[in-house]
Amino acid sequence: MASIDYSERIPNNVDLSSDRRLQRALEKWQPDFLDWWRSVGPQVLSTNEIYLRTAVSTDAGGWANFGYVRMPEYRWGIFLSDKEKDRVIPAGDDAGKPVWHEVPGEHRNALKRIIVVQADTEPASVEQQRWLANTAPSLYDCRNLFQVNVEEARHLWAMVYLLHAHFGRDGRDEADALLERRSGDPDKPRILDAFNQPCSDWLTFFCFTMFTDRDGKYQLASLAESAFDPLSRSCRFMLTEEAHHLFVGETGLDRVIRRAGELTKLDPNGDARAQGGIDLQTIQKWVNHWFSYCLDLFGAEVSSNAADYFAAGLKGRYREAAKYDDHFARTTTMSIAFPEDGKLVDRDIPLRVAMNEVLRDEYIADCQKSVDRWNRTLEELDLAFRISLPNRRFFRRQGLYADLCFDPQGHPIDEATWQANVDHWLPTADDHAYVESLMQPVYAPGKMANWIAAPRRGINGQALEFEYVRTDC
Repeated sequence: MASIDYSERIPNNVDLSSDRRLQRALEKWQPDFLDWWRSVGPQVLSTNEIYLRTAVSTDAGGWANFGYVRMPEYRWGIFLSDKEKDRVIPAGDDAGKPVWHEVPGEHRNALKRIIVVQADTEPASVEQQRWLANTAPSLYDCRNLFQVNVEEARHLWAMVYLLHAHFGRDGRDEADALLERRSGDPDKPRILDAFNQPCSDWLTFFCFTMFTDRDGKYQLASLAESAFDPLSRSCRFMLTEEAHHLFVGETGLDRVIRRAGELTKLDPNGDARAQGGIDLQTIQKWVNHWFSYCLDLFGAEVSSNAADYFAAGLKGRYREAAKYDDHFARTTTMSIAFPEDGKLVDRDIPLRVAMNEVLRDEYIADCQKSVDRWNRTLEELDLAFRISLPNRRFFRRQGLYADLCFDPQGHPIDEATWQANVDHWLPTADDHAYVESLMQPVYAPGKMANWIAAPRRGINGQALEFEYVRTDC
């Protein structure tokens, strides 16, 4: 397993020094990246010492080293998983043939677009979260936020390397543009709408890392099956880092839910808000909003682009090589519910044009596992309330169900019924104001804000009282 060379100006395990032209191009991009980080990266505690992990190799059994780092000194770099000997194309018309190590001309534009869209999400999330440390509910949570931030920025490096190494001047221009767009900017927004949404409170942050980063897991997993081997190898290592981001989201929401349940039981009227907490119904509204937003990130249910990407081998299904026997998917169909005249009609469509829906199915099943764990927490507290995922048709802005009205169970409803109930299903301005009123920083080691329960264990075997962020430096 190749180790990472931290003696280089740009740490890497791709022997960057052997390609002086590429090295110089990336070293020219690096100062612009650092300017971007300083201007729209973390703005609070940004130069303090943080207990962060840094990759030392791409070995899944021992790839991280923990220690105090000031974020501007974090060693971002380019890390690819090792080449898989005799790897073949996992899916599509050329399944079974040798993978590509260079970009085929006929797929150049499609591959560039795929990489740019994925790359654009990485700095966007850092920008969305840049002020959150100002209201961190604990130093433990603050540290986890910063770990997510530095790794999202490293994932940007992973994609920028591919653009520089394989797409010439066009790739360099795209890499520059990644530092010019801004989350929520009316003139130069990020490409995907979910990455232009505000993230001004920690309930939103936990939903973002639970649902949006989990979408990232499945997008990266489909790219890890790509016939373009450098992209596959980049995404395989990114998935290793992404696992912590999902942990932050799932366990963060579990802790908010646990504390909501405790405060509900503590209050004589069962009102968690009266006890300074976030009530379970409000948490459900945040789940409804972010889960639905993230379903759109998979694209339309019927997509010729998805069919073309699969046929060309640019993307595969989740765990394509290991999970499926038929890697061509030429004759298989999938049933999808189409809206017609206020009703839903099931139709069988070719599986290739339904590849977005195949990936969305995997995502929904994975999210449900987390919801089941949260509900076990509520069961342990002897509460009847249960968190649920809304139906995939609820509150959609992309695909077959965009701008149509469905209730959280997926039943078609009219506009009047939607308007009468939307404030019960989705966060209101008052809900946002209340949640934001609770966002006060807690910087004492081992202490937690009242609205969130303590984690069950610390990071890397450390105690909860450990000083995850040194606030006196």
